[in-house]
Amino acid sequence: MTERRSIHTATLSRREALLFEAGIKLGGVFHQYLGIPVTGRTARALARTIESAVGLQPYVRSVRVRIDPSAGGPVGRGRFAYGYLVAEMLDVTVELVDGPATVTARLRHRPDLRYPVMSVVRAGPPRTSPRARRNRGRPREPRVAASRR
Repeated sequence: MTERRSIHTATLSRREALLFEAGIKLGGVFHQYLGIPVTGRTARALARTIESAVGLQPYVRSVRVRIDPSAGGPVGRGRFAYGYLVAEMLDVTVELVDGPATVTARLRHRPDLRYPVMSVVRAGPPRTSPRARRNRGRPREPRVAASRR
């Protein structure tokens, strides 16, 4: 039987609560950061900032943000030539863990739909490596993956 606990006013399993949290985290990234100025020079720092901010939130095991500034164009010319973060630039993956439950979710633009899609990549028991089994029960710091751009 699935362990259930009270979250807000509804009773949800850990997995259901993590699915909800994943949507909140990806939606937050989408709605909080779109429109921020970005260039090829600043994209990696912006991605790391977003990763660090999301990594502070409850249940987050890892965050990976990729920003492709070439997916948008510059707005101005010369020293005023920068773009702003648009949905087409973002590829965000979060992994959340609560006890035995784990959820991996992703936000990315789907050119075929011309729409940013948030999807569940994986939902189930956590994957454990031999190292993770040795460290079981120890407090865990959020892991933040570096952006590749």
